[in-house]
Amino acid sequence: MLKKGTQAPEFDLEDQDGRRHTLKSLLAKGPLILYFYPADFTPGCTKEACTFRDLQNDLVRAKLRVVGVSPQDAESHKKFAARHNLNFPLLADPDKKAVKAYDVDGPLGFGVRRGTYLIGVDGKIQDSVLADLRIGAHEEFVQAALAAGAV
Repeated sequence: MLKKGTQAPEFDLEDQDGRRHTLKSLLAKGPLILYFYPADFTPGCTKEACTFRDLQNDLVRAKLRVVGVSPQDAESHKKFAARHNLNFPLLADPDKKAVKAYDVDGPLGFGVRRGTYLIGVDGKIQDSVLADLRIGAHEEFVQAALAAGAV
């Protein structure tokens, strides 16, 4: 995981609707919760995505946005978002460029670690959590960001 205070790496990735997003464009709308997950449709990733979906009203009130990133393509993300009524962008990173830049590549380059970053409008990492098997840790992380009034 990247350290607190580190400048978050720029990226340019496509979402489930074919729109391109850069870190800069996302931060233009306020602070960002950027989370990385292993795969669409797996039980843990589905639970995590649905938790972010269910927190969306609280996130909007706190002027926070959430964006997910995983190696699946935009079409997989489109199906995943539709099946679970996800109300935030899922970015396709098939080459794992962002995954590697954010230091969440799996052991020996296999898979993706479950990591979440809070990034301020200045592009600096304000906080992060790595909890590969503890899905609840990501919800706790978001709740703490909400309670602190984000950045």
